[in-house]
Amino acid sequence: MAINKQQVRTALTHVIHPKYGKDLITLDLVQDLIVQDKFVTFTIDLPEKTPELDTRLKQMCEETLHKYVDNDLVLDIQTAVNLSKKRALEGDEEDGGEPAFPGQGHREKKQQQSTQQPQGEEELLPGVENIIAVASGKGGVGKSTVAVNLACGLARTGAKVGLLDTDIYGPSIPTMMDTHERPNITTQKKLIPLEKYGVKFVSMGLLVDPDQAMIWRGPMVTSAVKQFMQEVVWGDLDYLVLDLPPGTGDIQLTIVQTVPLTGSIVVSTPQNVALDDARKGVAMFKKVSVPVLGIVENMAYFVPPDMPDKKYHIFGKHGARKLAERMGINFLGEIPLEQSVRESGDSGKPIVLQDVESRSAQAFIELSNNTIQQLAIRNKEQPATEKIDIKIKP
Repeated sequence: MAINKQQVRTALTHVIHPKYGKDLITLDLVQDLIVQDKFVTFTIDLPEKTPELDTRLKQMCEETLHKYVDNDLVLDIQTAVNLSKKRALEGDEEDGGEPAFPGQGHREKKQQQSTQQPQGEEELLPGVENIIAVASGKGGVGKSTVAVNLACGLARTGAKVGLLDTDIYGPSIPTMMDTHERPNITTQKKLIPLEKYGVKFVSMGLLVDPDQAMIWRGPMVTSAVKQFMQEVVWGDLDYLVLDLPPGTGDIQLTIVQTVPLTGSIVVSTPQNVALDDARKGVAMFKKVSVPVLGIVENMAYFVPPDMPDKKYHIFGKHGARKLAERMGINFLGEIPLEQSVRESGDSGKPIVLQDVESRSAQAFIELSNNTIQQLAIRNKEQPATEKIDIKIKP
């Protein structure tokens, strides 16, 4: 049975605020409620910053929703300070009457609000040594193909590797890994990643009907990405590869604000149209102080199978290599345009495993080795990356 907002609101009437003695719905403290399948996210508006109470209310909401709505709900509950609530609640206490809150209709957008992190919050991804974001300025350049083969290439070395598909609208990893099973959930309501080819992986494509479009607004998308990083049992990993969606939007900012990325890799084809956007991708990571490990040039050239001595630069020659030189960053390698890469992606067995002697597989192995080398240099010469606090100036 589909879950709706009214079920969630009804259940939350069982959560009584310890200080004010009324439920959160009556107090009108539940805002920005979004429900999609078994994902539920909302914000609890609070009159002041009280970490211990914030944590307690979130725990009470989780227990109540699992009890009264669905035991398998995946929840993202935030808290925020809203000074207007402080005035209303204090005024109600002084008057001894009913709170002067509006009903469940529309309300004006909050003017003063800041998201709070509870004290003593569990460390994110504590067992992961290196977190690598694979990004592209625009779609269609083969970013997911590079991410999957990079992850499998790293696993070939004996490393413990995870792969997280953060492209919520267009998840490709289930097809490229030839697995569409639903992940199991622990008793602590955390997802257990699937594992294949020595790589643990999670994708939104494993959790929703593959024929259904993900018609989600920004808050729900960013909440889902946070869940994948906060509520998945990744265990100990040497590398966690993040397959980012194209562009420089909400998901990219959410990730740099949520976890400390060790480094990023930008994928581009050699043509100018793709390079223009790749340049913006590099600039974004530099702006948020995430080290750029280098640029990968995908679809660099084509070699006809019946004429192995011929090489055609269909999309231009050495465009990404030259961009890397101009921007003073590393060039990690070039991947040829081969039919076998497309076929291996469609069949769900990455080329780096299916045909290890092919040009493309050798290129991906070189990419994996170069990535390991650049990570070693980065970890030796630079301090650990910190989560970024991004503030938008009015």
